[in-house]
Parts: sequence; C-alpha cells; structure tokens
Amino acid sequence: MAKFRIQGGHKIHGTFLPKGNKNAILPMLASCLLTDEIITLKNIPLIEDVMVMLDLLESIGVNIQRTDHTITLQASATNGTELNPALCAKVRTSILLAGPLVARHGEAIIYPPGGDVIGRRRLDTHFHGLNALGVDIKIDESYHFKSSSLKGTEILLDEASVTATENILMAATLAEGKTVIYNAACEPHVQDLSYLLNAMGASIKGIGTNRIEVYGVESLHGAEHYVQPDYIEIGSFITAAVVTGGNLVIPNAGDRKILNIMQRTYARLGVQWEIDSEGTLNLHSETDRIIQGDIGNETPKIEDGIWPAFPSDLMSVAIVLATQTKGTTLFFEKMFESRMYFVDHLMSMGANIIQCDPHRVVVVGPTKLNGNVLTSPDIRAGMAMLIAACCAEGESLINNAEVIDRGYESIEDRLNELGAHMVREE
Repeated sequence: MAKFRIQGGHKIHGTFLPKGNKNAILPMLASCLLTDEIITLKNIPLIEDVMVMLDLLESIGVNIQRTDHTITLQASATNGTELNPALCAKVRTSILLAGPLVARHGEAIIYPPGGDVIGRRRLDTHFHGLNALGVDIKIDESYHFKSSSLKGTEILLDEASVTATENILMAATLAEGKTVIYNAACEPHVQDLSYLLNAMGASIKGIGTNRIEVYGVESLHGAEHYVQPDYIEIGSFITAAVVTGGNLVIPNAGDRKILNIMQRTYARLGVQWEIDSEGTLNLHSETDRIIQGDIGNETPKIEDGIWPAFPSDLMSVAIVLATQTKGTTLFFEKMFESRMYFVDHLMSMGANIIQCDPHRVVVVGPTKLNGNVLTSPDIRAGMAMLIAACCAEGESLINNAEVIDRGYESIEDRLNELGAHMVREE
C-alpha cells in the first residue's frame, strides 16, 4: 500500500499545467467501441482509472497505441463482449461499456463496477434507459445486456445521472430513429463526450441542456478530439495554493463559463482570480480571507448539485479551504451520503468542524492544522487531506495513497514542482 509523507508549511506557487478531464476521458474511451475506425484522443490524464479502462478495452481486442498524453484506439477486431470481473471491480466507469457494446455488437456482459465508496451509487437509471431503447437485461452475478436492434424513444431519467446519460447517449447514436433524453445530465464532461460523438458522425442536439435529442445513424467513423482541462483538478490546485499562501498561474485553464461557475462559490470563501485574454488564470492568494456571509450577515450555505451547481467533487477541498478562512460556513452535500465522513480526519488535525448529519457540516475558521496519520477513503477526500497536510504544521502521513492516483496524475511530482515537500513510500 502506497503512502505519502508530507512536511507541511511550504507554499504551493508557480505555474500549473492541468491535465485532461478525468470524467470526460473515461466515457470517451468507451466510445471507441461504436466504430471500427481509429479514434485519437489528446490531452489524456495518465491516471489509474484511465489505465484500468484501457486494460478493459484491450481485454476484448481493442488495439491501443499510446504516445505520451495521446492515445489512439481502434475497435475493428473485438473478440468478445464479456468483460473481466476483476477489472470491472476496479473502476466505476466499466459500466459505460454496456451502451457501446450492445449498440454495435448486440450484447454486453459486465460485472458489478467498483469505484469510490461515497454512498450508494445506483445503476437503475442506466438499466431503465437502455431497456427503453430495446435492451433486455438479465441480472445475476453479472449484468447481461442483449438486443437485436435498438429503437429511438423518449426517455425520462429518474435522476440526472452523468454516467447514465453518457451510456444512453452512446447507445442512442446507433439506434433507429430519434431518441429524446429528458432530465439529462449536462455537466461539462457530458458536453465534451457529445462533441466527440458528433465528430464521429453522430447527430446530437441540445448539448449542454437537460433535454438532449439524438438522431440515430447507421454507423460512426473515426475522429480526433482534444480533451478539455480538468476543472476539478484546477479547483484542487487553486485550493492548495490558497491555503498555503501561494500564487498560481494556470495557462490554458479551459472554458471560461466553467471557471466562472466555480468562482461563484470560491468567491464566497474569500478567493478571487482573473482570466486574461489568452485564457490564463491568475490566482493571487490573500492571507486575510473572510467568508462572504449572506444578506443580513446570515451564515452562508455551500451546497452541491447537478450542473451548473457547485460540483460535488469539489466539496471536500472546499471544506479544507473553509478551515483556513475567517468565518462560519454550512456545507450541504446532497448527492452522496458518505462523502462527508472524511471530516473526522480534518478534526483530528485540529479543524473546528461540527458534523450535523451525514450530509451537513459546519466549519469555523481559521484554525491551525497539525500533521497527523491519515487514510484516504476516496479520490476527492484523499486530495483534500493532501491539501490539508500541505498547510498543516509538522509532518503528515497519508495511507492508501493509490486511491488519489486514480484521479490525479503524478500528484507528488507536480506538487513538489510547485513547492510542496512530499515523498511517496511503498
């Protein structure tokens, strides 16, 4: 089991180059199964979840070529539709292979997916949507998807699930006729996948809205696509710089609209940044940050939600930020019932946090954090604890560090380049 040993109290500052969006690239990898032509994806984050997805694809005969952060995939000689159970158990997005496989080959056998343990993560929406397209689904120790032909229809999702939207979207591109998806997720990574599918010859309208129209085509072709920067990674590194008192320059920071949505919440936590005409984000850290209260000096509430609300994946790092900012903040995590449990680790470091229930915590800052021995429960909590360790006094040891590797490429090297003092121990 890997560990990170961090010596706190060092500024995170300098120029940071973000990698491609983790949540965008995983469904894009799955989309290669929709055509026998070459798909080229650029700006790939070299993280553990990506490696597992590539292993899954190679296990069923997809030809994959890797050059630095560029990957080419060709699914012209797939040799099966049953996935490896052990690989499925390593990554949540193994379920995303169901839609493309059944759309092109008429069958998919997928074993229960793994991923972060942050509460119940139901698959019902995937099954209901694919079933509406004409997929028969048998559930035992595996999930067996089968269809002789897919037919477009109107689908109302019972929840705005990102991965269910992506799965149904990919299957619908090869379905006969028109599919309308109501209550669709509209996160940036769903949009990025849609742009790739359109580049492959799909006909998708309503991108970026919760009503997506898909006009089925007989076949898709090859394409080349640049994956957008990971705004969750950007938010994480911004937080690390702020709590350690550093400045940060981020060239090619990505879509301004995405960053502006993030800044609405970061501004309430006393953080501001500017984006110049060339798309470079400039963060100038303020040492005396104050929580921006609601009208009447009411305690502000920061809550996550479906896009364009504040992303759930940034809630953990935002809580760390609040521990280092003057004022009181209520955090309301609505999407995952176990995401907040990591705050016990922050409290062991000295944070002033009241856990109201599984979904709500009250944070009073600023407080001095002290180094401690911690264990990473999931990707985002692990990154939050890593940030806390960077601003804490003394040394911290984070166990289960490989969990963080699932979402952040070469995290110790990139943080050390920016001034952190940390080492990996096996």
